[in-house]
Amino acid sequence: MSILQTAAVILALTALFAYLNERFIRLPTSIGVTLVALVASLALLLFGSAGLVTQTEGFLTSLDFDALVLEGMLSFLLFAGSLHVDLGRLNEQKWPILILATAGVVLSTFLVAVLVFFMLGLIGLELPFLYALLFGALISPTDPIAVLGILKRLGVRKDIETLITGESLFNDGVGVVVFTVILGLIGAGDHGQGAGGVALLFAQEAVGGALFGLALGLLMFLLLRSIDNYPVEVLITLAGVLGGYTLAGALHTSGPIAMVVAGLLVGNRGRAFAMSDKTREYLDAFWEMVDEILNAVLFMLIGLEIFVVRFEGPGIWAALLAIPIVLLARLTGVGTTISLFRLRRTFPRFTVRLLTWGGLRGGISVALALSLAVGDERNLILVMTYAVVVFAILVQGLTVGRVAARIPEEWAPERPAP
Repeated sequence: MSILQTAAVILALTALFAYLNERFIRLPTSIGVTLVALVASLALLLFGSAGLVTQTEGFLTSLDFDALVLEGMLSFLLFAGSLHVDLGRLNEQKWPILILATAGVVLSTFLVAVLVFFMLGLIGLELPFLYALLFGALISPTDPIAVLGILKRLGVRKDIETLITGESLFNDGVGVVVFTVILGLIGAGDHGQGAGGVALLFAQEAVGGALFGLALGLLMFLLLRSIDNYPVEVLITLAGVLGGYTLAGALHTSGPIAMVVAGLLVGNRGRAFAMSDKTREYLDAFWEMVDEILNAVLFMLIGLEIFVVRFEGPGIWAALLAIPIVLLARLTGVGTTISLFRLRRTFPRFTVRLLTWGGLRGGISVALALSLAVGDERNLILVMTYAVVVFAILVQGLTVGRVAARIPEEWAPERPAP
């Protein structure tokens, strides 16, 4: 199937599932599209002809989901997400966000790895500890895109919304870096790097990505400021994202972190000092549409990926164990971080609960799992990852509104009147 035909099938399915959700179910688009795609997939697996099931599996296998997400969609999603984050509000929350996105991810990675390693052993499954660390690294980053719309409608205070958004934008990049480092250790075998080499690689990816993103954002800022033609300015940002992400990979720095930093610079300094009102209007509309469309596509594909996940035998128990383990690690990481910061500042008592239950996992986790080399370890990690992601989207995503609704009025003064 050609690239054009593949794109046509994906967009047609996404549009169909989005329409069915909007017409009959009316859930938030990301959650609704995932649900419709998952139900359609299960119906096809249970009642469809063997030939149609085989064709669908072949289509999804040839799709290369991990490359589509990590090398294509991720750059646009991270740039679009950071473009609309208020840098002033982000600066006010910078230390909690920084700790949650770095130390929080690392702590969660190790907690998940230790618990998964021992719990799988109790049910007779073997997963080497480095692979357990890989699972911890790919499942620790959060993806709250599906839940942010719910929180906005409920009027959650902007500083908490910024905390959730800022953490997710940066921990995506940090999680990919940690995953890459651990994968390098597995590939190196007996010739693995020492602690110094690991620290250097982490710094090259994370710090290098931030510096590259700063340079890229500054370049786009200077180009935008020198002209006033909104089609060309939108094109500059589009080229900057695609070309910058590709160049970051060639330079062995973190593309995700680079996109977040560049998006923050363009979205704040660029919007204030380098764009006319007309350009701001069109640029915002363009990237909001890119964000909405790509998220709908991504969550639709997550629903279809059940065709390539093999839930069988002990793997089902591993999937069921992974869900509470990941939630416990998330609760521990968030609770520890917020407790430390409560020594110097005040957080509402619902903060830990909301950050824990609202920390959804998404397509990046599935893509990282699918990027692993074929083998028993990959199969086990993929089953656990898919179970956690689907639970997060459908269960946490559908119930986080109840958690937010219990927030006291004094914490959420921006709650709209009924």
